[in-house]
Amino acid sequence: MSPLSGIRVVDLTQYEAGTSCTQSLAWLGAEVIKIESPRYGEQGRISSRDIPGIDSPYFLLLNANKQSVALDLKSEQGKKIIRKLIETADVFVENFGPGSIERLGLSYDDVAAINPRIIYGTIKGYDPEGPYGSYLSMDPIGQAMGGSIAITGLPDGTPVRPGPTMADTGSGLHLTIGILAALRERDTSGEGQKVSVSMQEAMINFCRISYSRTISAGDRPVERAGSGMGLKAAPARLYVCKPGGPNDYIYVYASRTPQSRHWDRILETIGREDLKGDPRFATAESRWEHREIVDGMISEWTGQRTKIEAVHALAGAGVPAGAVMNPAELAEDPHLNSNGAFVKVSRPDRGEYKMPGWPVKMSRWKPAIVAAPTLGANTREVLSTLADVTDAELDQLESDGVI
Repeated sequence: MSPLSGIRVVDLTQYEAGTSCTQSLAWLGAEVIKIESPRYGEQGRISSRDIPGIDSPYFLLLNANKQSVALDLKSEQGKKIIRKLIETADVFVENFGPGSIERLGLSYDDVAAINPRIIYGTIKGYDPEGPYGSYLSMDPIGQAMGGSIAITGLPDGTPVRPGPTMADTGSGLHLTIGILAALRERDTSGEGQKVSVSMQEAMINFCRISYSRTISAGDRPVERAGSGMGLKAAPARLYVCKPGGPNDYIYVYASRTPQSRHWDRILETIGREDLKGDPRFATAESRWEHREIVDGMISEWTGQRTKIEAVHALAGAGVPAGAVMNPAELAEDPHLNSNGAFVKVSRPDRGEYKMPGWPVKMSRWKPAIVAAPTLGANTREVLSTLADVTDAELDQLESDGVI
């Protein structure tokens, strides 16, 4: 029994925000039925496509463990079938642009009228009732409007979009949490409800530590701190390692707490015990005032070592330190491949490929990761078993282009 065994999800998501939510539910064992256009499928299938006629890696990494039903929701037959599927579902998830789901006749009120017990999950760029509610959004827009871009970058430079797609996947994971809570609440009340997340507000939640800096600064805008911590602390930055490639860096941080021994451990590791007790480096603030000296001695030491050698030396000595690992390096890490952080799946049209697995570990259950489905792979099976469509009717629907 998987944690979400018996939970059925009707998935009308596209691209990344909504698909991240439904993939999380699929990894946890829910039956996720992805509804797609018979002609092209979900738009993510062709977004960033690398091989003509074959689903893009972008799609493959966001739709594992799902079923695909090709169904024209603009046709009368398609509308009738989706209603039948909604009757059998526990969860309905969508992240269409503003107004699109309403035009399909699948708003929360529409869906709840069909199935009052359903949990209806929705992601939009902004609160639909707010001044930006009718505007389109995607990850960089959500990050800009949610505050993360403003606090990222060098102090004297332009804002920079963080690399992770936090507004997309972040809003999807927030919605997953809300859906799981709503399912638990339904066990008591017996009633469904709508669960909404905006990308803007998900990003505000991710950035909440920055608001502590806003409070301390008297509500002035938070300054960008580059690779620093936004605090007067040293060391707290990236240091170059050999051989000096684009990702040959290590992040080193010494806690600002008075009782911390991090600084002494750094000195012991880099062979500068002679500076123990030096008043210039006695506190985080004094090290900040003399940060050029601090950074210079650490840089001299790291520059003679690879980032892996440096991280083992420093972290092994009890110093908070982390090498800058790029995705290719992580994907080849033996331990991350053995513990499920990366998994291998295969499809007939692609062969075997590697993808990130489900990161939540549970002591009594582990998900099996199945490759993303080809377009419409499960249409006939799902419609015959859940929507009472006969083989003859399926043949006619296929001939009419409805499926």
